[in-house]
Amino acid sequence: MVFPDLTVAWEAASVPDLTWETLAPVIEHGGVEILVLGLGRSTSAVPAALRTALRTAGIALEAMDTGAACRTYNVLVAEDRRVAAALVPPA
Repeated sequence: MVFPDLTVAWEAASVPDLTWETLAPVIEHGGVEILVLGLGRSTSAVPAALRTALRTAGIALEAMDTGAACRTYNVLVAEDRRVAAALVPPA
């Protein structure tokens, strides 16, 4: 996971690994308003329960392929947005 001030190891190596627990570092970091989620080479659907849990925590989720997620994260950081990126490696 990548934050503007920190990079941490992330347990999710594939889309099926995406759970509330694997995204917990975003909540623990605090202050994140947008989570850019890179889904490898696909744009798989993120489970509705996970979207709802993040929304309840005040975090908007933007899911896309990992390349686009990297570019989007960089733009948002340049705009001084409170953003984090969770990136599944392209397979």
